[in-house]
Amino acid sequence: MTKKIIGIIAAIGILIYGIFFVTSGRQVFSISNPFQNNVTVQHKKPAELKIGVSLSTLNNPFFISIKDGVNEVAKSSGSKVQVYDGQNSTNKQSNDVEDLIQKKVDVLIINPVDSSAITPEVKSANEAGIPVITIDRSSDGGKVLSLVASDSREGGKMAAEFMIKTLGQNGKIAELQGTPGASATRERGAGFDNTAKGKLDTVTRQTANFDRTQGLNTAENIAQAHPEIKGLFAQNDEMALGAVQALKSNPNVIIVGFDGSEDGISSVKKGQMAATVAQKPKEMGKLAVQAAYDYFQGKKVSSNIKSPLELIVSDKYK
Repeated sequence: MTKKIIGIIAAIGILIYGIFFVTSGRQVFSISNPFQNNVTVQHKKPAELKIGVSLSTLNNPFFISIKDGVNEVAKSSGSKVQVYDGQNSTNKQSNDVEDLIQKKVDVLIINPVDSSAITPEVKSANEAGIPVITIDRSSDGGKVLSLVASDSREGGKMAAEFMIKTLGQNGKIAELQGTPGASATRERGAGFDNTAKGKLDTVTRQTANFDRTQGLNTAENIAQAHPEIKGLFAQNDEMALGAVQALKSNPNVIIVGFDGSEDGISSVKKGQMAATVAQKPKEMGKLAVQAAYDYFQGKKVSSNIKSPLELIVSDKYK
């Protein structure tokens, strides 16, 4: 082997060493970035991170609490955060996420309006080497570092078990469903419906898009068409609160929500709602930011970070 070839091999070895262990004096991890082929993960401190956040809507106290959790941790650690309001529009959210990618944020935290519609943007982030963390709802496609969420199926099951216990066998109920395509809609519905099957008589399931006004209008229509119902399960508290207004003239219908929002819990305490499956949205925001910090510190991040659930029940039904 000639001296020239030996010199080339030695130079390549030095280059590889430098790539894996030192880049401009900064540590990089000797593992591939799972969001972009052949790119290493650069060590960054929390204060060096730019965090892009896209929430499905900020017209809902639940998602405002998520934002508060993100901002609280980021502020205490010196991270820069930019939060976009998707306004429950898949088009606006897609544009918002693309804008954050163009701004070269270090990490994206996304609460999708629609789990399928967000897929192209998740893939765009993957191509740019930007890790994506989803909150409350997953993405149907692309690579996601972690989903931070409560177990929606388990929450749906908890709601169904409470209604079975309260109404008895074959109690007639209605169900208000969330936004079609959202993973929370599918999973909460599956958990509830699988548990209620053969034990409750679900006379109708109708969509109200996780919205209070739509929940009110849809519940009014259901009450007129099905005056025999004794219970109503809403897949979030906003729809449940709309149903409370719609069913004021029929207080014998028990209403169960999902989220544990401030307004929802207040309604349960007043006896207007029978119960709510309470999540911890502020904690979700905190957990998502911590997952980002762990990732850039080279720590292992779970693909599914669970946030706790609690069934909060009105004193009238304890």
